[in-house]
Amino acid sequence: MNIPANLKYTKDHEWVSIDGDIATVGITDFAQKELGDIVYVEVETLDQTLERDEVFGTVEAVKTVSDLFLPLSGEIIEFNNNLESIPESVNSDPYGAGWMIKIKVADLSQVADLLDDKAYGNLTGA
Repeated sequence: MNIPANLKYTKDHEWVSIDGDIATVGITDFAQKELGDIVYVEVETLDQTLERDEVFGTVEAVKTVSDLFLPLSGEIIEFNNNLESIPESVNSDPYGAGWMIKIKVADLSQVADLLDDKAYGNLTGA
C-alpha cells in the first residue's frame, strides 16, 4: 500500500497536502482499494465554508456510496473537474490525478491534529 511520507492523513482515510494556506484533499490508496471501482465523485459544496469533519461530498463505487469528510475547516475553492469524466483516476492515481478538492484553510493549527504517514500506516495495519 502506498502511503507517501510528505502528506498528512485523517482517520477517515483522506490525504491532505498543504501549500501555504491551501490544502489539496483526496482519498488514500487504502480507501480506494476498500471502495473498489469508483464510478462517481460528487462535491456540491464548492465555494462554501465548512467546519472540519463536515461532509463535503460523496464518492460512489460499484457497491457503495461513502461520505467525504472535510479534514480542515475552510472554504472549498476548487473541485477536480476531471473526476466528472474520469472518476476512475481516484483508483489509478489517488495521490495525483485523483485529487478531489482544494481548501483555503481557515485555521492552520488544525494541521497538527492530522496523522503523519507512520501513524496512518499503523491505523491501516500497513
